[in-house]
Amino acid sequence: MTPSRAPNTAPDDSSPGAQGPDVDDLIKQFDAESNFRHLTGFLKHGVTLACVTLSLFHIYTAGFGLLNEISHRSLHMAFIMGLLFIVFPRPTPKRTTSSWILGLGYAAFYLVLANQMVSALGSQLGVTLSAVVYAFALLVGLSALPLKALGGRGNTTSWIDWLLAVGGVAFSAYLVVFFDQIFIVNVGFPQSMDYVLGTLAIVLVIEGARRTMGESLSIIAVLALCYALLGPYLPGVLAHRGYDIVRLIEHLYLGTEGIYGIALGVVATYVFHFVLFGVLAQASGLGQLFIELATLLAGRYTGGPAKVSVVSSGFFGMISGSPVANTVTTGAFTIPMMMRYGFSGRFAAATEAASSCGGQITPPIMGASAFVMAEMLGIPYNELILVAIIPAAFHYFAALSMVHLESKRLGLVGIPREDIPKFGDIMARHWHQTIPLVVMVTLLLMQFTPFLAAFWGIILTVLCSYIPLVMRPLGFIRMDRDSVLTPRRLIAGLEEGAKQSIAITAACACVGFLLGVTTLTGLGFKFSGAVIELATDLGTWFSAIVPFGLLDQSGVILFFALVLVAVACILMGAGIPTTPTYIILASIVAPALDEFGIALLASHFFIFYYGVLADVTPPVALAAYAGASISGSDPMRTGTTAFRLSMGKALVPMMFVYAPSLLFIDFTWSEFLLAMFSGILCILSLSAAYIGYFSTRLGLTEKILLSLAGLALVGNTFWVIVVAATIAFAVLAMNMIKGRQERQFHALS
Repeated sequence: MTPSRAPNTAPDDSSPGAQGPDVDDLIKQFDAESNFRHLTGFLKHGVTLACVTLSLFHIYTAGFGLLNEISHRSLHMAFIMGLLFIVFPRPTPKRTTSSWILGLGYAAFYLVLANQMVSALGSQLGVTLSAVVYAFALLVGLSALPLKALGGRGNTTSWIDWLLAVGGVAFSAYLVVFFDQIFIVNVGFPQSMDYVLGTLAIVLVIEGARRTMGESLSIIAVLALCYALLGPYLPGVLAHRGYDIVRLIEHLYLGTEGIYGIALGVVATYVFHFVLFGVLAQASGLGQLFIELATLLAGRYTGGPAKVSVVSSGFFGMISGSPVANTVTTGAFTIPMMMRYGFSGRFAAATEAASSCGGQITPPIMGASAFVMAEMLGIPYNELILVAIIPAAFHYFAALSMVHLESKRLGLVGIPREDIPKFGDIMARHWHQTIPLVVMVTLLLMQFTPFLAAFWGIILTVLCSYIPLVMRPLGFIRMDRDSVLTPRRLIAGLEEGAKQSIAITAACACVGFLLGVTTLTGLGFKFSGAVIELATDLGTWFSAIVPFGLLDQSGVILFFALVLVAVACILMGAGIPTTPTYIILASIVAPALDEFGIALLASHFFIFYYGVLADVTPPVALAAYAGASISGSDPMRTGTTAFRLSMGKALVPMMFVYAPSLLFIDFTWSEFLLAMFSGILCILSLSAAYIGYFSTRLGLTEKILLSLAGLALVGNTFWVIVVAATIAFAVLAMNMIKGRQERQFHALS
């Protein structure tokens, strides 16, 4: 297992310091979805029982069959909402003007929803139910205000947490208990109680997302609902017929287009199982195996510690699902090691953050997002992960190139041979830990359902963890017995897996509002229209100012459209987990690319890559900030460096839009080989330009030429590639000659 504590450093980016903060504290600080309360006594045991029950329910259904769609999702949601308000504390009140304005905005919105519903139904509700709706909306609104008197901060629950938890269980359990009455007997004719609980559901889901994810996603949900309600009053292309609260409740609560839509369905059938598998696999020592294998593969080479970080974080990121948690967990080992071997704290933290985000795009698991994409596109999983190989390889090639050049610039060496583990020793200790992963991936490639593959992965992880106990008496004394999933450790793993799924479930339920509003109002097509119009205006203007018609106007318009969509993806992905980010972007942003004739698979990969990039893009580069806390470096500068180290992830989407053969779309060998050549040379050129070193230091003119040539190589126009490649080769060759001359001079002197 990775160390539970990580050495910290002094603020100067390079010198090691005293013992640093606890890994759990760092994760809670930078990863809102892991900010759990430390409960005690009967409450702790009750939460453990609920979490273990939820995990066992999902393991059973994965292996032996799911319930009907609504019942399965509702039962999952009932457990999650009950746990959410107990496990997660109220955000610490900040008595600032903006906090009060934001809190009052939530409270006013909740009361407006309640008032609209009561007014729409009138006497059907009666005085009692109307009073309940108003009171609960007011209660949830008060919890959004920065009032210390309400309690619920830190590890202590308050009365308001319990009331919200009961309400959260009620609105989902209601759909399970009265399923026949709601969806068979009274289908199409909702009753008063349906509307009451539907209003509470909307309010509590927004508040649950706010408590677990912060403000960004909940604000997006509120804006989406306001957009649906205020359609007739909006200007221009944004206007639509408008929908009242009654219609919204029917659409968002009593169907599969809103809260219980595809986003929640994916969590309840795919994501939960792979989150649980990742937690149990890490507890059984798989993370340590990844680090040792990475050390063996990359440690001995120039800049070995940083290359170990890139490889190990890619391995671990596939199953962790959280770039922040991955950065902190593996970074506790790799960041101090990089600094010890001569890297600055800023570069070490940035390398770890960029590598950890790379795990989300690395097959075969891709942080569970691949399953969501396969579901939304209707593409077999085994085809999807094959498509993902080339783009992921480009990302790691870019990261390793910059790490290598930085190491050469600093004159650093690799890890001493005696400190590198031998393959035989690694496998002697850890071979049994590879069985669940190999079996699970094999089942996925054989096109078994993802949740069945996860079922066997989880079962085998538990069973194989006991192999050291069986083998040790036979003389296999090197096997690690500390990773055995004893009953106590297994219960802790089942509890942790359920807790890790709370925030992602709340986020995906909240995303359901955006998806539901999009289907009602055609928001995605309106966004597409806005992008097309703006890109056309920019492209026409830019083409007009370039002399002699050197640029094709349609190509320039496409370029500006890609840039606009990329910026939108990064902004919308800020502070939101990968899976809900992708679902949001797929429903709203992807249609804009479809209008330009881009293949559906390429457009979805494009938005997915830029959504992931948000975690290393300032000013909301959470993974980079988490790494900076370990290294003691400046967070903003670390974020900027991490973004540059993620250059491959930023440029590759542009490459496969212009050359879809990289994704094996309309594949031709000529286009594929040309794209591979230009992509590799592009990454080498930009890596050298950013680091300022190739064979020796680069001058300003050389950096500018390499940067321009590298950017030009992103496209697929043959003559542009020829010119750019000629410039890049010339600059790099001259630098190599200059470097050889300098080394000969130093050798003679």
